[in-house]
Amino acid sequence: MALKIYTKTGDAGNTSLIGGTKVPKSHIRIDTYGTVDELNSYIGLCNDQLQDGESKHMLKEIQDRLFTIGSSLACDPDREPMMKIPDLKESDVVLLESEIDRMNEKVPPMRSFILPGGHVAVSSLHVARCICRRAERLCVELQQSGGFVDSLVIKYLNRLSDYLFVLSRYTGHLLGVEEVPWKPRT
Repeated sequence: MALKIYTKTGDAGNTSLIGGTKVPKSHIRIDTYGTVDELNSYIGLCNDQLQDGESKHMLKEIQDRLFTIGSSLACDPDREPMMKIPDLKESDVVLLESEIDRMNEKVPPMRSFILPGGHVAVSSLHVARCICRRAERLCVELQQSGGFVDSLVIKYLNRLSDYLFVLSRYTGHLLGVEEVPWKPRT
């Protein structure tokens, strides 16, 4: 017999953190890791639109790190030390930075702000960047309100949004899509 996906335990608006602590589904911790999950799903959509093998491989690595981040955010911070949750590492941030540098060498220097668009893959990467920024803001809000968030998570999300921006430019470059500079109305 197949395992049922629904448990009905959340029907009253509560859910459990890893470790068993019950919290309302409106709790900032739930919103935070839900946004990381949304980002992970959207990166999967972006990956489905890319052709470049290196970029596709990197996005799969990023999805793995986002599961790690989601797991740490879904934990009851008081019980987490007793559980075996995968760790994010400084080398994960360094990898993003090296990929940003590698792609930046191949795209023309920016001379103005760039409007998202030109190709569905480019636009999708910009949406992923925006979701990433929201996840980062929620992590900061959770941390500032007294909830535990590993500072490396915030650093990783900050760098990831930079990576997604550069990847959008790099993808456009590979596709031969011309960037549209923002020309403010004066």
